[in-house]
Amino acid sequence: MRNIMRACHKVYEIKYHMCFVVKYRKDIFLNERYVEHMKKVMLEIEKRYYIAAETIGFDEDHVHILVQAAPRYSPSRVIQIIKSLTAREL
Repeated sequence: MRNIMRACHKVYEIKYHMCFVVKYRKDIFLNERYVEHMKKVMLEIEKRYYIAAETIGFDEDHVHILVQAAPRYSPSRVIQIIKSLTAREL
C-alpha cells in the first residue's frame, strides 16, 4: 500500500534515493558502532525535520538512504540537512 502523506491543502508522496560516500572511501561501516550511530542520527533528523528515512543500507564505504520528505524542502535542502548533520556526528 502506498504511504501518502497529507498536509494543509496538499497530498504528497516524495521519495529520494541518496548514496553518500565516506571521505577517502574509508571502510568505517565495517565497524558496527558507526552503523548504529548513523541510525541514531537519522532518527534525530526525523524528529527535528519533516524527513523520514524509510530504509538505510550500508556497504563498507558508503550508505544508501531512501528518504521521504515534505514538499517544503527542496531536494538539495534535504541532502544538505542529512549530509551536514551526519558528517558532523560521525
